[in-house]
Amino acid sequence: EISNWSYINMQDAVSPLMEQLMFFHDHVLIILIMITIVVAYMMMMLMLNKIINRLLLEGQLIEFIWTLLPAMTLIFIALPSLRLLYMLDEINNPLLTLKIIGHQWYWSYEYSDFSDVEFDSYMKSMNEMNKNEFRLLDVDNRVILPFNIQVRLLVSSFDVIHSWAMPSMSLKVDAVPGRLNQMSMLISRPGVSYGQCSEICGANHSFMPIVIESISMK
Repeated sequence: EISNWSYINMQDAVSPLMEQLMFFHDHVLIILIMITIVVAYMMMMLMLNKIINRLLLEGQLIEFIWTLLPAMTLIFIALPSLRLLYMLDEINNPLLTLKIIGHQWYWSYEYSDFSDVEFDSYMKSMNEMNKNEFRLLDVDNRVILPFNIQVRLLVSSFDVIHSWAMPSMSLKVDAVPGRLNQMSMLISRPGVSYGQCSEICGANHSFMPIVIESISMK
């Protein structure tokens, strides 16, 4: 699920929302490739063609066409984009709430649906790591969440601005002192996902990893 060196694609999606974002990315990429091919073809034809119409001062039909086609292209991009924006903010009856507090330079978590279940999550040092763990990404206490369950995230910060980001789930929530930001999450399959703080927050900003382990409710 994590990116490797020279890996240019997105991480494997572990949430339905991330899958929709990947489809939208491919949709926009196809449109951009088609525009590039058409524009390149027209430029080549104009450069290679020696015929010039010096008397062509206006053409209402061609002006209508080159106004209509870009407008239709923008509509084809905007409609699925607006749908995804609404999906990002939608929260449907969450069964679990996870509170996340950013610190310099670690994360604190609290399962607020239970009594006093909270812990801190620090990056593991080299001498604490096992052979199957990732350097600079694994933590001493992982967040354990069930998959196929709607989870509400409440994110804030204790000191400076942080950003709780999980790329494989299309999640990136700013952790701002004195402010409580909210987002929903649904993990579609079991596994371990990795993320990091995505807001420069001081000297050890690069050493604030996030690890979520998704398991079955059973």
